[in-house]
Amino acid sequence: MSLPSANWHYPTRMWFGNGRLEDLPGACRSLGLSRPLLVTDRGLAELDFVARARELLADAGLTAAFHSDVDGNPAGRHVDSGVKAFLGGDCDGVIGLGGGSALDAAKSIALVAQQAHPLWDFEDIGDNWKRADADAIAPVIAIPTTAGTGSEVGRAAVILDEEARTKKIIFHPAMLPALVISDPTLSIGLPPTITAWTGVDAFVHALEAWCAPGYHPMAEGIAIEAMRMVRQWLPRAVTDGSDLEARGHMLVAASMGAAAFQKGLGSIHSVSHVIGARHNVHHGLANAVILPFGVARNARYLEERMPALCQALGIAGATTADLVEDLLALRATLNIPHALSALELNTQNATDIGKAAFADPSTPSNAGPITAEELEALFRDAVHGELHFT
Repeated sequence: MSLPSANWHYPTRMWFGNGRLEDLPGACRSLGLSRPLLVTDRGLAELDFVARARELLADAGLTAAFHSDVDGNPAGRHVDSGVKAFLGGDCDGVIGLGGGSALDAAKSIALVAQQAHPLWDFEDIGDNWKRADADAIAPVIAIPTTAGTGSEVGRAAVILDEEARTKKIIFHPAMLPALVISDPTLSIGLPPTITAWTGVDAFVHALEAWCAPGYHPMAEGIAIEAMRMVRQWLPRAVTDGSDLEARGHMLVAASMGAAAFQKGLGSIHSVSHVIGARHNVHHGLANAVILPFGVARNARYLEERMPALCQALGIAGATTADLVEDLLALRATLNIPHALSALELNTQNATDIGKAAFADPSTPSNAGPITAEELEALFRDAVHGELHFT
């Protein structure tokens, strides 16, 4: 069964439905774009839907530049080369087509292309975002092809600083895409492994947002429904990649998870960002492996809230241990490796990884206070596949 097409206006303009890629020229016209830069990653550049997007733009008389110099972990140099493509094409907007890497690169290019400051000046520290000339930020159309990062509804991008060997969050409120085309058919060709990794990534976004301290009932409501949707539909999307009903629900759940995490993230992301930057581990896979160990290490902060979450997810039980048991079963169903050792990671630099994770922007919004030593212990747990409830 296919889901109906629909247009929403939260948290930005969103056009959802099978085949909505065909509306790309209309999306450009609605934003006054005539010379967009189409950004994708090198792994998608030769695929049919990218060719179709370029054909649609050309047939509509739109002069589109093209940029595919983007890797799975987008780095500053990928943004720099995209800026050159933007300026060389005298572009007036950016279209991001792909997974989180392409979308984060696209948003960063749109932010920095016409600024007097370089990319790293907009790292999400203090009021750095105020350095930007908001009027010079190009509008972005985001077209996700994976159901994971939710970058299509985010006001930030995660970009690798290769010199510092760390991932940095680039932020500006106007980085939120002006329009999202969410077309489930674009994710049909996604391999089961990537479907699983990105899908669990969406779950982690929602879970850590729900667990983050502070009063934000709207984010929590969105987060808990996103978790329920992932728990229900991800196994189907992995089992049958052509299941458009499952694919559609997962695209929506991913956007919901990202909309929710403006409330915050936590220790799972803190460690995941570090190992992604240092070991080039796929972000979704890192989150998926670390997930149960991160929940266990935060049990003391979560126990009182577990009855409500377990009930919403249909889990028999009402404790953190019950949630972890269910997550372990889900990961096994999705063929997620149990431990980081399966990815050839070891604990040789565990202390440094704990310190770097403590400095990650996700750490302050963890479910409760956490130290560098505890983050080191979390990393060791994930490497060895050992659960420690604290």
